[in-house]
Amino acid sequence: MDQPEEALRTSSLAALMRAARSTYAEAVRGPLAESGFEDIPRDGVFALSAIGLTEVSGGQLGRWLGVSKQAVSQLLDTLVLRGYVERSIDPADRRRMRLTLTDRGTQVAALCRKAVERVEHRVAEIVGAAYVEHTRATLLALIELRAQLFDPTSKGLQSDVQFRSAHRR
Repeated sequence: MDQPEEALRTSSLAALMRAARSTYAEAVRGPLAESGFEDIPRDGVFALSAIGLTEVSGGQLGRWLGVSKQAVSQLLDTLVLRGYVERSIDPADRRRMRLTLTDRGTQVAALCRKAVERVEHRVAEIVGAAYVEHTRATLLALIELRAQLFDPTSKGLQSDVQFRSAHRR
């Protein structure tokens, strides 16, 4: 075993997750660029995927991304201006904004979903589906731990279960 591979095997989970995230990023960015969607801002792919899968508020989106209300507001402004998202007043609660994907946003979300599915399929081929599910359980435990330790307003996984179950499709 060479030194870089040994270093990866003994790295922290945090370092491995950061390195693994780039696999998804590269798998998604290629098809987006080929299809003319080169103007997606940082975290825009995640936001579009979330909006396409479930009714999500800006506040929820900010919590999932781990960013401030101001940062998620700026992200949503950019996605609206670039034609990926529409904002409208929720008729059931006029204090709340409804976020929906435009046709352009729907195209991006579909491309992203396919790219993520390809990566996850390849990973399952390499390590087996059971290991992928164990990894998913570990990551969900880390998310729950973050909610318990660092977000006193969070209701933990229960508040986000709709998104997480939808995101697995």
